[in-house]
Amino acid sequence: MSVAIPQKFLKPIAIAAALIFLYFSVLTKLGRDWWSDENYSHGLLIPFIIGFIVWQERKNFTEQNANAIWPGVALIAFGVFGLWAGTAGAELFVQRASLVLMLAGIAIYFFGSRILSRIAVPLLLLALAIPIPQIIFNRIAFPLQLFASRCAVSAMSFFEIPVLRQGNVIELMPLGAKEPKRLAVVEACSGIRSLMTLVTLAVVYAYFTRPKVAQTSVCDRAKNAQTKVYATFGFWRTAILVASAVPIAILTNAARVSGTGVLAHYYGTRVADGFFHSFSGWVIYLVAAALLFATGWLIDKLAQTFSQKPRRLEAALVPPVSGQVPTLN
Repeated sequence: MSVAIPQKFLKPIAIAAALIFLYFSVLTKLGRDWWSDENYSHGLLIPFIIGFIVWQERKNFTEQNANAIWPGVALIAFGVFGLWAGTAGAELFVQRASLVLMLAGIAIYFFGSRILSRIAVPLLLLALAIPIPQIIFNRIAFPLQLFASRCAVSAMSFFEIPVLRQGNVIELMPLGAKEPKRLAVVEACSGIRSLMTLVTLAVVYAYFTRPKVAQTSVCDRAKNAQTKVYATFGFWRTAILVASAVPIAILTNAARVSGTGVLAHYYGTRVADGFFHSFSGWVIYLVAAALLFATGWLIDKLAQTFSQKPRRLEAALVPPVSGQVPTLN
């Protein structure tokens, strides 16, 4: 017995099949990196989050905007060229980045340029889940290693613990030890792992807690003005949250390394390995996430304090009735 496929599903299925055919090897390697590379293990959740967001915005995927056909074609062409160039040069990052361009071009081609405001977050999440080239990764990770080691030495000096630093290697004398021990702030302790994950969390948190326009507006002018205010506030709120995730991740990781250095003096260098090392990583990440959420709460509180209430805006824009002059309470 054959199963009939509704006409409206034929085009999406054909596009999805074409994308899978073009990017099968790219997606396979990307999934393998998410599974094996702890720096990007959060990527395993990204497809589900993107799917949920797209499902929520499905009502906005309605009609085609003819004026956006050529920009969509241009992005698709750039995506195909990026896939070809990345494959020819054996550069995975270029191949994966071309997928983002391809998806953006397809969306603009079929639904118009306005759809970008609806799919900006899914595209950004996908971009954040793409592993950056190793040469760039090292240029970011090594300065973070040095910063964390400097913070650890400063903390140990504050507690009057004899310590010597050589680059990212800390040399100290644990209590009861007969010879100095070395602690190396390796790449895994640089904080770049929590940085990648926390920035992604900031984008997800900003999206799901974004301010929404009230549905009780009494006139179109009030509703349009309110929409613009909320859109502007939502953009800057997201930008502040994403920007704040960077110093939060760096400073909390530096605090973790500093605490490990201090404890290593009293309890030996074994505190830098095994269960304690993994457990402290989870604790510090939870602290960083809590600081991120607190930042969002503070932004909302400040906005609520210094902004006018929506009903005041609506009351000011509603035409007076029976000669009465509208007043603001």
